[in-house]
This record gives sequence, structure tokens and C-alpha cells, in this order.
Amino acid sequence: MSHEHHQLNLSGVAYHYGVKEALRGVDFSAHCGQRLALLGPNGAGKSTLIRLLAGLLKQQTGTIQWRENSITKARREIAYLPQVDRHQRHFPIRVRDVVAMGRFPHLGNLKRFGKVDHAKTEEAIATMNLGNIANRQIDQLSGGQQQRTFIARALAQEAHVLLLDEPFNGLDIESRCHLSDSLIDLTNSGHLIIASHHQLESVTQIFTHALVLDQKQVAFGKATEVMESDAVKQTLHSCHPHAHDRAL
Repeated sequence: MSHEHHQLNLSGVAYHYGVKEALRGVDFSAHCGQRLALLGPNGAGKSTLIRLLAGLLKQQTGTIQWRENSITKARREIAYLPQVDRHQRHFPIRVRDVVAMGRFPHLGNLKRFGKVDHAKTEEAIATMNLGNIANRQIDQLSGGQQQRTFIARALAQEAHVLLLDEPFNGLDIESRCHLSDSLIDLTNSGHLIIASHHQLESVTQIFTHALVLDQKQVAFGKATEVMESDAVKQTLHSCHPHAHDRAL
């Protein structure tokens, strides 16, 4: 099944914080079924781009379209998954309640949960294998379990595009493998995954495509080709002096 008509198009996207330029000249297209890595040194604009796509920042310059309409009309179809940081998650909320939040954009004016909302919540919990911990509080979970909870929330939302901020950060090897498998399953079932990422050696194992930023767009394309480009190696290895040795 082709998901190519579910397409994200960016053209001439730029963003300034006051007089400081964070991003310029971003032009690329991505569609459902792809896993896109956002790469670049700190301050390169990766988080700014994710925030623009998530609607957390207001567009300034250029166009961002999803399925040939302004992305502002597609908020339900795009889910932002925050960075997992266990130290900030001390509020007592159960896994099931976090997943159920994904239904909020679908609720009518009465904001009442119906049968469909309960069904979609339980289905997302099952898909992400959270059934046995669904009643546990999120601050008691491992980083990998928290990550799966946020993905389940996006599934309950019925989002097509999942935006992840450094999702592999702070996870142990086993959790990284599980997360990588989950992202592959998600794209196989028709989602578009866009994630900022800094572990260069794993880019081509996890992602199909890559976008390299250094405030401006340096390169975009298939992950294997992008990672071979000299301009990209220069941009990325200046901030990862030992990455090249590890990648060999």
C-alpha cells in the first residue's frame, strides 16, 4: 500500500528568535512510510524545526504543508513526543491516562469519552505492549517504557506524523533496540517518523532518510547517501570528533 499521498512539504522555511537566526532555507518533502533523522550540531535548528512542525512555534517564513494544506489545519494528524526526562515526571498520572490524552483532539464540545475513545485508548495500549503496566504511574517507569507510553498516546490520537525529540537519549541498549523496532513497525503501518538524533553510527540502521541542518539545510536524502556526503561529514564530525572512528 502506498502512503505517498500523505506528504509533508517544506519550502523556504526560516525562523528567527528576535534578531537571532535559528533556521533558514529548509526545503524538503517526506511522506508516510519514511523514518527521517534530523542531524546537526547543537544549536543547528533541529528543535526549532520540530517545534514548527508541532505547532509550538508560529510559522514566520516559507510554507509547511501536510497533504497539500497548511499544516495548521492538520493538528490532529501530527503528534509531538517530548523528550523523556525522568527527573521532570514526578506528577502522579497513570500510563492509561497519558494514552487517553491522545483522544482529546477528537472529543466533541462536551469533552466526554465515548466507546470509540475507550476502544482507541485500549488498542494503543495493546499495540505498544503496555497492558501489564497500564495502571502504573508514569514516573515509576523506565525511560523505554515512558517512550512507549508517549508513542501509544500518539496512536490513540490517530496521528500520521510522529515528531520525536532525541528519542534514543538516555536509553539502555535493550530499550534502544525495542524503540528502533517500534519505529520500523510504525512506518510499516503507514506513519511518518521525524526524529532529532545524534548517535551518528546508528543513523542508517534506524532511519530511511536524513536531513542535516547547520542553521541552514546542508543535505537531505536517503540516509545512506546523506551520510556518505563530504559536506555532511564535515558538518557532523566537527561536533563529533570521534564519530568517524566509530563509524568505520
